[in-house]
Amino acid sequence: MASVTSLAATVNQRVADALSAALPEAGAADPLLRRSDRADFQANGLLALAKKLGGNPRELAGKVVDAIGADGLLKDVEVSGPGFLNITVADTAITGTLAARAADDRLGVPYADAPGTTIIDYAQPNVAKEMHVGHLRSAVIGDALRNMLDFTGEKTIGRHHIGDWGTQFGMLIQYLIENPDQLAPAADIDGEQAMSNLNRVYKASRAVFDSDEEFKERARKRVVALQSGDRQTLDLWQRFVDESKIYFYSVFEKLDMEIRDEEIVGESAYNDMMAETARMLEESGVAVRSEGALVVFFDDIKGKDDKPVPLIVQKADGGFGYAASDLSAIRNRVFDLRATTLLYVVDVRQSLHFRMVFETARRAGWLNDEVKAHNMGYGTVLGADGKPFKTRAGETVRLEDLLDEAVQRAAEVVREKAQDLTEDEIQERAAQVGIGAVKYADLSTSPSRDYKFDLDQMVSLNGDTSVYLQYAYARIQSILRKAGATAPAAHLELELAPAERALGLHLDAFGDTVAEAAAEYAPHKLAAYLYQLASLYTTFYDQCPVLKADTPQQVENRLFLCDLTARTLHRGMALLGIRTPERL
Repeated sequence: MASVTSLAATVNQRVADALSAALPEAGAADPLLRRSDRADFQANGLLALAKKLGGNPRELAGKVVDAIGADGLLKDVEVSGPGFLNITVADTAITGTLAARAADDRLGVPYADAPGTTIIDYAQPNVAKEMHVGHLRSAVIGDALRNMLDFTGEKTIGRHHIGDWGTQFGMLIQYLIENPDQLAPAADIDGEQAMSNLNRVYKASRAVFDSDEEFKERARKRVVALQSGDRQTLDLWQRFVDESKIYFYSVFEKLDMEIRDEEIVGESAYNDMMAETARMLEESGVAVRSEGALVVFFDDIKGKDDKPVPLIVQKADGGFGYAASDLSAIRNRVFDLRATTLLYVVDVRQSLHFRMVFETARRAGWLNDEVKAHNMGYGTVLGADGKPFKTRAGETVRLEDLLDEAVQRAAEVVREKAQDLTEDEIQERAAQVGIGAVKYADLSTSPSRDYKFDLDQMVSLNGDTSVYLQYAYARIQSILRKAGATAPAAHLELELAPAERALGLHLDAFGDTVAEAAAEYAPHKLAAYLYQLASLYTTFYDQCPVLKADTPQQVENRLFLCDLTARTLHRGMALLGIRTPERL
């Protein structure tokens, strides 16, 4: 079914129509409607319009008020200050709009006007290496963005551009050739054993590589064999990839994320395209030879010595680096997968690299007005000291350790509050609460900003945390269970208390918020909305008795508000990739 138009959009259109009727000389004008503390909404567009028409803004505002007229939508419209319109909506309109929203399984979230195909590049671990805290944000932000885009009608295709190519694999493969049977068969191990295997082989091969010049030379030749497609070399390389995938899946499962095998497309996938990419760029004049290397220069990108900083497509020795694989990936995603948007969720420190890659692709004609690329650069996860998050020994924090600790902390919180949960249920809820806490702390921060990783705060029942939202949801479910046979029902004839109005108007904004957050790649806006929703519900719960309301109709109406709040929290949290337990 079609999504329900928000009350805000309906009021905005009503004021816009009144503007056209009262001031036809103004043509189409935007009322600039926004929520207000002084009324339900405030229209600010008359100030600019009066300046344009050369009239008195308060007089013009008065004409618009006369043109709006009275009906069941608006309770009051008054002119305020230099020409603002303060607008109060009728209680009937609020309840009626929410009733229509409750009948819509999308809860009022509209589909995008012109959906396309977005290739989203996120969650990019490296083969034969442990995932660490630095891998967290790409995975969490990317997963949430994908959920939001999918829900608004965009077709998304995931790409996990894993590091599975390069010089280290020559070292690893050569060591395995000389020391066979060092890796256990992939079918016999779990994720932790897989990474233990890989770590052991990596450390052993590195030790030989650093101490044996002859082995180092053999390893370098093995890189050439890998790149040229030697069968024995590729078979051993594939074993590294297979064992690494077992490990990746175990970590992503802890993160409660679905990773599809066909979407794991690493650097190696573009190996056969890179020579052609270089040829196309050179023949078109986009790239030029400089000191033997094939590079692209940019007038506005210079180093400390004021000399241009080039993007190196091909090295002087003929080898290819990240730029060649990234540009080849763009060709594949645009021409083979027919993408209209390329979305990269990568560390903000790679922003310059992708700025140069995107500009090169635009010069080559691979990106244009119909196909855009966006770098969703994210900030760093910091420790309590405000520095990049490290262990006490100064090492990078293993992602698995961090997630396990979050679940352990959450178990303590859940156990303390649990009344009728078994130990197994406590552990199940702890995983949902702990992982949700980690995700929400990330997603409630603007992606471009750094944030401090503070587990004590993350699992707190107070403040802007996922636990606060999850407990609000569980509290509502408890009320609905206690209601028994009394079903939620909207009663348009009832007058709403201030806390009911505030909650209702915020519920009305869910669809517009999701649409805006998806369009702007801003999951933190959805997180902020959900936190405010839980806060408004807490006020409503404190001020408006539900099961002990004055009349049966009021009980049903307040149960209706409870139910719609729960559904909105559930949907919103799901879009962020966070579970909402029924009991806590």
